[in-house]
Amino acid sequence: MSAKAIHEYDGKILLSHWLPKLAAPADNPLPQSSTNGTHTNGAAEASALPYLAAPRLARLEFDAAILGTEPGVTPTAEQEAQFARHVEGVLQQAERDYPFLSEAGSKWVAKPDQLIKRRGKAGLLGINLDWADAKKWVAERAGRKVNVGKVSGTLHTFIVEPFVPHPGSDEYYVCVQSVRDGDEILFTHEGGVDVGDVDAKAQRILVKVDQEFASAETIKSVLLKDVPTEKHPALVDFLTRLYAVYSDLQFTYLEINPLVVSLPSAGAAPQVSFLDLAAKIDQTADFEAGKRWSAALLALYPRSAAGPALLGGPKLGFPAPFGRELTKEEQYIADLDAKTGASLKLTVLNARGRVWTMVAGGGASVVYSDAIANAGFADELANYGEYSGAPSEAQTYEYAKTILDLMTRGKPHPEGKVLLIGGGIANFTNVASTFKGIIRALNDYKLKLQDHGVKIFVRRAGPNYQEGLRMMRNCGDNLGVPVQVYGPEMHVSGIVPLALLGEKKAREMGLFDELDLTAGRARSVDALGQEAPPVPRQPTPGLPGEDPIVKFPVGMTPLKKADPPASTGKPTFTNATRSFVYGMQPKAVQGMLDFDYMCKREVPSVAAMVYPFGGSHVQKFYWGTKETLLPVFTSLEEAISRYPDVDSVVNFASFRSVYESTRDIMKVPQIKNIAIIAEGVPEKRARQLLWQAKQKGVLIIGPATVGGIKPGCFKIGNTGGMMDNIVSSLLYRPGSVAYVSKSGGMSNELNNIISRTTNGVAEGVAIGGDRYPGSTFIDHLVRYEKDPSVQILLLLGEVGGVEEYDVAKAIKEKKITKPVVAWCIGTCGSMFKTEVQFGHAGSFANSDLETAAAKNAALKAAGAYVPNTFEDLPKVLTDLYRKLVQAGTIVPKAEPDPPKIPIDYSWAQELGLVRKPTSFISTITDDRGQELLYAGMPISDVFKEDLGIGGVLSLLWFKRRLPDYACQFIEMILMLTADHGPAVSGALNTIVTARAGKDLISSLVAGLLTIGPRFGGALDDAAKEFAAAYDSNWTPADFVENMRKEHKLIPGIGHRIKSRTNPDLRVSIVKDFVKKTFPNYNLLSYALEVEKITTSKKDNLILNVDGAVGVAFVDLLRGCGAFSPEEADEYMKIGTLNGLFVLGRSIGFVGHYLDQKRLKQGLYRHPWDDISYLSPEQEALLANVGASQSAASRTFVEAKNVVKTGTQRGTAI
Repeated sequence: MSAKAIHEYDGKILLSHWLPKLAAPADNPLPQSSTNGTHTNGAAEASALPYLAAPRLARLEFDAAILGTEPGVTPTAEQEAQFARHVEGVLQQAERDYPFLSEAGSKWVAKPDQLIKRRGKAGLLGINLDWADAKKWVAERAGRKVNVGKVSGTLHTFIVEPFVPHPGSDEYYVCVQSVRDGDEILFTHEGGVDVGDVDAKAQRILVKVDQEFASAETIKSVLLKDVPTEKHPALVDFLTRLYAVYSDLQFTYLEINPLVVSLPSAGAAPQVSFLDLAAKIDQTADFEAGKRWSAALLALYPRSAAGPALLGGPKLGFPAPFGRELTKEEQYIADLDAKTGASLKLTVLNARGRVWTMVAGGGASVVYSDAIANAGFADELANYGEYSGAPSEAQTYEYAKTILDLMTRGKPHPEGKVLLIGGGIANFTNVASTFKGIIRALNDYKLKLQDHGVKIFVRRAGPNYQEGLRMMRNCGDNLGVPVQVYGPEMHVSGIVPLALLGEKKAREMGLFDELDLTAGRARSVDALGQEAPPVPRQPTPGLPGEDPIVKFPVGMTPLKKADPPASTGKPTFTNATRSFVYGMQPKAVQGMLDFDYMCKREVPSVAAMVYPFGGSHVQKFYWGTKETLLPVFTSLEEAISRYPDVDSVVNFASFRSVYESTRDIMKVPQIKNIAIIAEGVPEKRARQLLWQAKQKGVLIIGPATVGGIKPGCFKIGNTGGMMDNIVSSLLYRPGSVAYVSKSGGMSNELNNIISRTTNGVAEGVAIGGDRYPGSTFIDHLVRYEKDPSVQILLLLGEVGGVEEYDVAKAIKEKKITKPVVAWCIGTCGSMFKTEVQFGHAGSFANSDLETAAAKNAALKAAGAYVPNTFEDLPKVLTDLYRKLVQAGTIVPKAEPDPPKIPIDYSWAQELGLVRKPTSFISTITDDRGQELLYAGMPISDVFKEDLGIGGVLSLLWFKRRLPDYACQFIEMILMLTADHGPAVSGALNTIVTARAGKDLISSLVAGLLTIGPRFGGALDDAAKEFAAAYDSNWTPADFVENMRKEHKLIPGIGHRIKSRTNPDLRVSIVKDFVKKTFPNYNLLSYALEVEKITTSKKDNLILNVDGAVGVAFVDLLRGCGAFSPEEADEYMKIGTLNGLFVLGRSIGFVGHYLDQKRLKQGLYRHPWDDISYLSPEQEALLANVGASQSAASRTFVEAKNVVKTGTQRGTAI
């Protein structure tokens, strides 16, 4: 829901802050205090309005959870005492935050601020109280449950404001509300608690979209005609500013009753006070108006509540309706929803109810609630909610787990419980993937489900639904509770009467029957909706001499066009319709091209994509099983110049940018149809777009739409779902039924229902679930009325809005003569005790006129075919279709062979239809599930068990948990080898590269490339040589002697600086740790014996850190018990030890890089005096030492040639 109610306190803060800042009409005689229309932050304003008192408002919020949250449980004496102390503390803090409360002689009004209507009649107003009495009044009611009408709730938030004594004649009523045509201002000269029927008595002004507010004279003559003239200047100024604030801050509803306008004395300026206020703001406009909301709250909130100014001020809150405070579970799902692009909603209606739902899709969730209520189980409906938008397995697991936890609390119900896992036919959500999360949750609650006697009914369809249903059936076999599973052969909500009323009643309703009324049509198809398996496609080089790329003409009108119906002009969409896709949406484009190919179009419906954030290029797509290229342009102008035949745009821009991008699109005269896919478009912007489109003659579908489809001709975006659903719903060829719906998911269900009960769909459009869609039901039904191929019109409306009444009127006035089958979902709304926001932003009734029941009655009275319930819709369609067939109005045609579906190789692989050898094998990590695994260990467990770097390395390098001492030793190695100063070759290379201006990675690699046998690489060699000698049973003396005979240095022995008398402390640390913690250290002991021999010859031939680490690590591999001898030798041979040095020394290299950058060191040039420059003659003399004369001559000749060549080049230059 985009329009959300706000606290009265916040509404008054917004008005108090912004009213003085926005301009008043120039023709109003009131002296102007601020007319620049700018937004400024700060509580103190130099130009306050003379008729408006400074705000003196206090908010008192209490934590009612202290008294306990379990319904029906009386708080304990300890809880009561704790809450009393809490109340006293809040009231004391209020005196500090709002010092004006304690002013002598001040009188106050206290009242709850929880969206409660008619508080005065409910006895919830404390009037004319001093602060002591106001505190007492609030303290007596805080935390207490009260009944307001049918609703029971706990009082926890109060507002305290000045008492304004006044006669009843000073009370007025004003309301600003948004409607499709603009903003309507209602005003009556009689306000207050007994205002009466405002709709009947109010004076009105409609400010149309994009038009200026009424002049002062118009306000006076229309709205203020019954108001004393001396009050006119103040009221004109106030109403003008009020509307400016309303529009600028994107309110959707603002009611002040009473608005008090008093004259303190004869000739004095009027004083304006807004006593009671109710308001709604467009929550989706936060990215546009949120800073202005926060600026007001920051300026006027007390410092203890405002929060840090650096964050822009406090965020505007949107409280739940009275009696519908969010439970911790609802808040958890709301938080989960805020962190994902998917949609996750949960409202707990009756925690003790027997019927629980887990429904996918906004429209489907309403249909399920309707079906439950129609079956007589409204009081047993436990929850309302939905999950949609392709949530991940982890998200559906958390969602399902939350519902199952709520469902299985308390004592089991004697009649058991019912869980309905349902949903419509998904457009792009992988059903099997989402079911994995649900199945995990079901298995977690297996025993509790058994204890509570739960029966589970499943109905779902969409991409990969066959696998999802198979998984759910297998789950049912193991759960130990009854589980019934159905696919698209079952009516979308058919499992509801099946579960609640029994199979007999469900069969009587025809919910199992697959009605096939078209001539010669066989529905016996496989799981993919076709007779033969699909042909997987992937890029192929093609046959010799064959061009693998299918090419289409650029900028040319397609050769074949559909003939326009006689006397009606060209239809909106034909098999020649061409479009641009705005945004980088390759998946949607591919779906459109696949549909084109199935419908045997000669030219793709997508001419190009427009993507402003990258350079112009081409993208590869499939045309059948071959490839084709589509251009991507950075501007619409460029695309139009290349493709003048395009008249439609599918706009995938985000909710933040879609307004501007759509306005730009409408500037192009040839564009006549625009589909806006984005959800969350502010209502103000949506209305501006629809009115601009109306002026330009452009048809807009959306916002918040999945699109539309004309079988055999054109498909918008992801409409219709995957290709298998398009085939099974017969959308590759036209039928006789045209529908219009708000819900995209329910559009797929309508496709399914129509294909099973009639000869199929002629056209279908989902106008979008927002309150102000760009085109309405009547816009499309009038189009269908003019289309001779359409014989039946189908309308699926819903609760909220009044557009369905336009359809009823058109039927009555014979503007629509074709039979209309109509149903509005959301009939259950009136059965709930508290307000429930259904799946779509517009599905909320603001009056009785907007309820689904009222609209269904009006449509039926007008002559539409209205079923008793949505479950009866298939039967009504069937009967009407048969009637038209018998009358000859519809002539069924022979069903063509279903087209073959080319599917992407990746999707075929996911469905398990193909196999191919993998290119790589990995055994150390797995990132495919909901949680990353290290050697089979979930990453969360790595942190829970505090494995540390050594433990992680043991998992990723050795694929097993090593003992704690081994992990500590690994970490010790990394610390010991992290750095050895800037003079060593690796660090020096890193420093020189960094000073050359290279990046971190380049500098690090420059240092790492020096690691080898002479620097750092001795660990591996030391381990190999010492281990080989030890395993060969050589004595240390034999080992030293054999290495001498082979003219080989002993790796790990020797140091340039350290010696026996100046030992390397790093080696001492290693030796001490190994001797203290290792179960054995045979090789280290052997190496120390070798050291005794080598140091006897030369003092610096000590066991260095490379050698110590190398031999100690071999002891670890062989002695910790985690490796077989063969595994230990293999790890030693494949470079594991050098890997430790590389990993450790990278720490130091990065440090040297950062150090040089921090010091801003310039390019390094080595000094000349540190380089020996040799002439060719000197080089030849050196070459003669230890070399043959022939080699020396050759070197000398080559050197002379180089010099000679260089000299010649130098001379030439």
